[in-house]
Amino acid sequence: MARLLIVHHTVSPATREMLGAVLDGARDDDIEGVEVRSKAALSATVSDLLGADALVLGTPANIGYMSGALKHFFDTVFYPAQGETEGLPYSLYVHGDNDTAGAVRAVESIAKGIGWDRHRPPVTVHGRPDAAAREACWELGAVTALAAQERG
Repeated sequence: MARLLIVHHTVSPATREMLGAVLDGARDDDIEGVEVRSKAALSATVSDLLGADALVLGTPANIGYMSGALKHFFDTVFYPAQGETEGLPYSLYVHGDNDTAGAVRAVESIAKGIGWDRHRPPVTVHGRPDAAAREACWELGAVTALAAQERG
């Protein structure tokens, strides 16, 4: 069975809404043969990552950067994953009150250094997620689950 790993830092109502929509999309009944695992960034491990066929990352934008928790995940997995997860499809969602560019840039830079392949453009949301934002997150979860299915 293919595995989709969702690593997130979900501290606000907005990031919880976004995560919920990503999970709903990833777990859609039409997508078969994919185990979806959701892990908080501070508890996700190298073995979680090495067992994944695709990855969704979720973070708030904090002071123009990704959350410290997601940075901790990267610090934990970067060297052990380098060369072991080459070509891993990943997707990203980011919530910010007014700017998400720095967080997106930082995550994409690190992911490129590990050798992952961005599967979809990031979903970025400013302020409260509306119906369009929730739909974009749902789609992000679904298409990344399909990427896991194809790779698994």
